[in-house]
Amino acid sequence: MSRTPSEQYRVYNVWDAPTRWFHWINALSVLGLIIVGVVLLNDDTLGLSAGGKVQLKQIHVALGYVMALNLIWRFVWAFLGNRYARWRAMLPYGPGYWGALRSYATAFLSGEPQQYAGHNPAARIAIVLILLLLVLQTATGLILAGTDLFWPPLGGWFAGWVASTGVDPASVSPLASDTMDQAAYKAMRAFRSPIVTIHLYAFYALAAVILTHLAAVIVTEIHEGGSITSAMFTGRKILNRPPQDV
Repeated sequence: MSRTPSEQYRVYNVWDAPTRWFHWINALSVLGLIIVGVVLLNDDTLGLSAGGKVQLKQIHVALGYVMALNLIWRFVWAFLGNRYARWRAMLPYGPGYWGALRSYATAFLSGEPQQYAGHNPAARIAIVLILLLLVLQTATGLILAGTDLFWPPLGGWFAGWVASTGVDPASVSPLASDTMDQAAYKAMRAFRSPIVTIHLYAFYALAAVILTHLAAVIVTEIHEGGSITSAMFTGRKILNRPPQDV
């Protein structure tokens, strides 16, 4: 039995290789950051030593560097990539966007969802939330890498702040309190405190948005098809109706 025109499947090349690499590097680095972060949040319960906690922070910051560099690369690629990788296809703006969002929501609720080769209008809202939270986590994380480990890019400045008189800032270590002026260290920790709070609650928000994103991918895959998950491996979507963004 032949298919009707609306049931004919067609393959669309959507996600280019750099976009797919970004996605999976970001997913793995964020997962690693979450795992190590949860362990650090429960350091007392787990009985971590001071040295063990510093080592975990070093792993956490190293993963943060990977995430930050990968994020910078994605921002650059948003100017250079194919049509689906560019800013205008990722962010919730542009002529007709809000009308497209209403149309998409109406069609989805009616049981006849629209198909998109790239990101659908609802997904573009999730993307901007994830990107903003990743930028916030990167900014606050780099500050904390400086205050906690004296690592780049700000570690030298913080080490100079807390170093005792006559001590080379390069020799300041989180495990060597005798290299620090305690009054300056206390002042630095007071400066650090609100940054920690922002980093912590942004972490909770990011985890919630990621879980919502994963749930939305599953629901969209079921209701719309389009091989969303496999497309992030192959770059190709398989659709049975003409997509709205081609």
